[in-house]
Amino acid sequence: MKDNIVAGLDIGSTSIRLVIGQRISGMAGDELQIIGAVSGPTAGVSRGIVNSIEETTSSISAVLEKAERLVGVPISRVWVSINDPHIKCERSKGVVAVGRSDGEINENDVNRAIEAARALAVPVNYEILHVIPIKFSVDNQSDVKDPIGMNGIRLEVETLIVQGLSTQIKNLTKAIYRTGLEIEDLVLAPLAASEAVLSSKQKELGVALINLGSSTTSLAVYEERNLIHTAILPIGAEHITADVAIGLRCPINLAERIKREYGSAVVIDETHHDDIDISGLVKEEEVNDDINSISRKYVSEIINARVEEIFDKIDNEFKKIDRSGMLPAGVIFVGGGAELDGLVESAKKKLRLPAALGQAKNINVVIDKVKNPEFLTALGLVIWGSRTDGEGTSAGHKFKNNLGGLFEKTKGLFNRIMPK
Repeated sequence: MKDNIVAGLDIGSTSIRLVIGQRISGMAGDELQIIGAVSGPTAGVSRGIVNSIEETTSSISAVLEKAERLVGVPISRVWVSINDPHIKCERSKGVVAVGRSDGEINENDVNRAIEAARALAVPVNYEILHVIPIKFSVDNQSDVKDPIGMNGIRLEVETLIVQGLSTQIKNLTKAIYRTGLEIEDLVLAPLAASEAVLSSKQKELGVALINLGSSTTSLAVYEERNLIHTAILPIGAEHITADVAIGLRCPINLAERIKREYGSAVVIDETHHDDIDISGLVKEEEVNDDINSISRKYVSEIINARVEEIFDKIDNEFKKIDRSGMLPAGVIFVGGGAELDGLVESAKKKLRLPAALGQAKNINVVIDKVKNPEFLTALGLVIWGSRTDGEGTSAGHKFKNNLGGLFEKTKGLFNRIMPK
């Protein structure tokens, strides 16, 4: 049973989520069933970056212990999300000659082309996280989806290279190793969430997944089923909370409750009943403050200003790839910050695109907790891990407890990432 367990660990700046799945043999082959999901507070992580290995290790250990008690099975290996604002992505091309004398392209040719694309000048202190094929060209035929089996002399691939800061990767992996866990792989958070949330049709038309976390906002843009852009922005939901605290001159814990219970990303019309009594919240949060009522319109104005700033930064990323207002399937929100009231309406107006909250589409989930937007990244990690293992590629991708040369993993990636 232990070998059938797939676990996804999503380490955020304010909380850690761990989702556990189990592969079960059914009539239609192996099926993935979610058997548990737990969360706990994070210490030692700020803005997606580990700043205390000891505190981070303790936080992960507490969540791991809770999860093992819940499912009754020891968890030894995890798929881990990474959400570091220092992540970079750039395009790279690789060209090779087809190896076989009859000119038929096989998987070995594809892997050689991807390896050639990988040989770009990586900045000092950076490591390659993902090498993702976007499109191939065979001789003079461009925009080839799957070249295997085709005939040609010259094979070219265009890839998206995702790079992470080596020191941050090493600090994160060290904190996890100290809990006794092995790392299967690191996966960029929005890519993992996409596995759980986005359909093939959405990826075909053009869609952006936006993971609105507490201190970072990450995004992944897909078109024609290919990932065409990804970015992580150092701004998130806690900045909205901080603005509310400053605007109302109240403690941060009270500001968070006000934002969640009375806040809106859309400016509220003055015709609504404006003043709201928050004396109950003040008492519950044990705040030594004389605040009894606040203007709901004023709170919505504070929140709207920061939300629009976040959307401006997201739109700037869309402009880099000429997709501003040009994604037919719109934007899909996941993450703890996505539960803010009025966020979808504000996004439709500001980004000029369809918008919706993310839902688990690619797996049947019976545990209600996992359906929350904040758990969708961890759920996506489980799906990612399950599919990778199922294709027999994981043996070459297993993480080693070796902090030099981590991510030497291209062989077999083509099968994993290209659309079926």
